[in-house]
Amino acid sequence: MCGIAGEINLQENFAEAKLPTWWAMQATLKRRGPDQEGLFWDGHAALIHARLAVVDVAKGRQPMHLDWQGRHLVLVYNGEIYNTEELRQELLAVGHDFRGHSDTEVLLHGFAEWGEDLLLRLNGIFAFAVWEPAVGRLFLARDRFGVKPLFYAMRGDTLLFASEIKTLLAHPQVKPQIDRRGLTEVLYMGPGRTPGCGVFLGVRELPAACMAVYDAAGWREQTYWRLHDAPCHDSFAEAAAKVRHLVEDAIKRQLVSDVLLGCFLSGGLDSSLIAAVADKYYTASGRRLKTFSVTYRDNERYFKRSKFQPNSDEEFIRRMNKYLNAENHLVVLESEALAPALFEAVEARDLPGMADVDSSLLLFCREIKKEVTVALSGECADEIFGGYPWYRDPEIRAKYGFPWAQSTAWRSEFLRSELAEQIDGEAYINAAYEKTLAEADILTECAGDNRRVKEMMALNLTWFMQTLLDRKDRMSMWSGLEVRVPFCDWRIAEYLYTVPWAFKDWQEHEKGLLREAMRGWLPDEVLWRKKSPYPKTHNPVYLAVVSEMLRQVLADRNAPLLDFCRREALEQLLDSDVQTPWYGQLMLTPQTIAYFLQVNHWLKHYHIEYVDA
Repeated sequence: MCGIAGEINLQENFAEAKLPTWWAMQATLKRRGPDQEGLFWDGHAALIHARLAVVDVAKGRQPMHLDWQGRHLVLVYNGEIYNTEELRQELLAVGHDFRGHSDTEVLLHGFAEWGEDLLLRLNGIFAFAVWEPAVGRLFLARDRFGVKPLFYAMRGDTLLFASEIKTLLAHPQVKPQIDRRGLTEVLYMGPGRTPGCGVFLGVRELPAACMAVYDAAGWREQTYWRLHDAPCHDSFAEAAAKVRHLVEDAIKRQLVSDVLLGCFLSGGLDSSLIAAVADKYYTASGRRLKTFSVTYRDNERYFKRSKFQPNSDEEFIRRMNKYLNAENHLVVLESEALAPALFEAVEARDLPGMADVDSSLLLFCREIKKEVTVALSGECADEIFGGYPWYRDPEIRAKYGFPWAQSTAWRSEFLRSELAEQIDGEAYINAAYEKTLAEADILTECAGDNRRVKEMMALNLTWFMQTLLDRKDRMSMWSGLEVRVPFCDWRIAEYLYTVPWAFKDWQEHEKGLLREAMRGWLPDEVLWRKKSPYPKTHNPVYLAVVSEMLRQVLADRNAPLLDFCRREALEQLLDSDVQTPWYGQLMLTPQTIAYFLQVNHWLKHYHIEYVDA
């Protein structure tokens, strides 16, 4: 994993005077790539790289060059390709040779051989750019689910791209500005984001499963992959067998690493399955896997059962520790530490995020990095296998709109009156919701629950999962930790999209198909454990701390938050216990207070200028 960036201008001849700007951009990527730095530039292009060395440490340096059949190509790349060896064998068969064993080199040779057709051959997570100096052409691409980020901005004849927004902001042509749309994203969509929207004025993100070309003809962007519906003729037993094979294969492929690797372990179904498969693989090869779990000081004392969080993780972590041969590391977070880390989490994400759900992950990843450089995590199983309440609860499933963000009317109450008159948040959100449903590929004959669940899957993959993947990438890479997500394998998603809801909800168990498919991998009490989301603190001290911090913001007459939000509404928030989640299942009153703290810090730290255009 790494950080990439670049500047392309076909009308300008770059000179050494631009080096300080490129070095400044590279410096912002140091956390993503602490091991090596690289810079290539010629008359019209600069490609910037900061490397986290995981595979072929000695020979995987970037930018990487290749001369092939009269063409010269230069690559910068962030990601991991999990079918590297299969691709290498194909390329060797048609005359390519390799200096090392990195996936970077295979990716570059693969692009030289197949061009954009390479994308549909890849199994992995990636964002990369290939510059071809002789023809003045830049090619950009991002993986099917957008696990790895890629932002860009056009400024006149200049194209800038980068793994993170902060890197674009390090260039003098990109200003920290937002307009009405950006404000609407933060206050109505946040911490989610419209696909392709970078929130900052003129900043875009190449959407998942998209590629783009920039040359003398301008910028051209297109989607190279999407989910397609198809009839499923498999029996339940056949479906379970396919799922078992796909899940096992995805996990095993992602265990390849030349540096230390571990697994997240919450004691829930998804992370436990990954840890169990990895543990067996490691044990068979004479090694001992490291697993990592997180909890909060005194959380068992303050834990509150709810519909969304029926039990805490500690008991199930203990059971998995006895079951596995792995070496478990339990990270105990102090609730008080989550509040100051809220601001660091904003700087990692470059945007307000999921409050302490972000800051706790940032602190957790920092501890994991002390032991390993790569970790596997259970994200994306709920989106693909239908684990969330909005898939299974008929009342929630039937509601119009994004099921994780039913708070539009409440959010409107926070806007200053002059802004509320200009922004129709409900219309903005509804338009995005309708667009996603209209673009979902669903067979005409698919009806009832099956149709609604496919709509839910399209909504989740396009929106909610992107928020979680953003969070996982930024919070982990802030400490130079590479996190892989085996369930986010396009083969699993393609197949599960076609499977009937009755299979996924087998015998009315959430993710029943996954549980049945993976019988034998886990103790029954873990295999059939009811879903419990990412752990959060229940200690009242956290609410007290963030409440006091928001009171201090309200006491500051120059607080930028008050330029956009009503003081009275924020004061009311401090005195209430709102049961409507701000976003998802976890962001209740303490997290909503924390979100506004993050918004204020974001506005202040980035010196955001509001452009009322």
